[in-house]
Amino acid sequence: MPLPILSGLAVLADRYDGFILDAWGVLHDGVSPYAYACETLERLQAAGKASVILSNAPRRSQALYDQMDGIGVPRRLYGGAMTSGEAVYRALAARQDPFYAALGERCWHLGPDRDRNVVEGLGFVMGPVEEADWVLNTGPDPLGATTADYERELQIGAARGLPMVCANPDLVIFRAGQRIECAGALARRYEDLGGVVSYRGKPDPAIYEACLESLGISDRRRVVCVGDAFHTDIAGGVAAGFDVVFITGGIHHQELGTKLGEVPSSDALTRLIAHHDNILPTYALPLFRW
Repeated sequence: MPLPILSGLAVLADRYDGFILDAWGVLHDGVSPYAYACETLERLQAAGKASVILSNAPRRSQALYDQMDGIGVPRRLYGGAMTSGEAVYRALAARQDPFYAALGERCWHLGPDRDRNVVEGLGFVMGPVEEADWVLNTGPDPLGATTADYERELQIGAARGLPMVCANPDLVIFRAGQRIECAGALARRYEDLGGVVSYRGKPDPAIYEACLESLGISDRRRVVCVGDAFHTDIAGGVAAGFDVVFITGGIHHQELGTKLGEVPSSDALTRLIAHHDNILPTYALPLFRW
């Protein structure tokens, strides 16, 4: 059957009580909110729907709140947030997972200084890759840097057998229309070099449990995920047992041949789904609107 293309989220209001929302590519482009985003969040609240933002941002949830406020998506418009950086922090603090329990105290941080709150207060010592026990990967720095810029360090880390923690499984994002490589791309290259990587965030189904707690809803059938990336949002939501709304105007808009808000052709959607291992979302929606 063809993938149903919605005109807005209003048609789902009777079917779901909770909404798990991606941020970048759904609510904003990294610089400003998309048209209708704040209005749609307000309409969800007015309809009595619970919401939580699930983001692969490689920093703690408070940093996401601050970022969203700064670009014009007020904290009052959504119920809470879980980030991949927050999930990494909790795993490092708890040390219950054997992978994290075995990490040494010396860490090479591959990423910008603003992401170091992921390890802040946990006793790790930052240093160069040549002296590190493990790698914390939060993405290229500065924006616009690529995986190739880190080839030397990645080769050294892999040759030394350093385990890597990837705090953002995203491969790429678009920031105000510019294509930006993310930590997931660096992690894939590290694996190609023989390195071992632990990912936290979408598409790992485990991170969705924290979202259910935040929503206060136990029945997954009453919760829907909204996202724009097949590799993370769609694959993760489907694997975790949720219905999923695919925002077609996000990261895959070039593959679909559309601009934000334009309805893609059925043939373009079919080709995109086939290209991504036939992972099937429940609905498609051109942009996040009521």
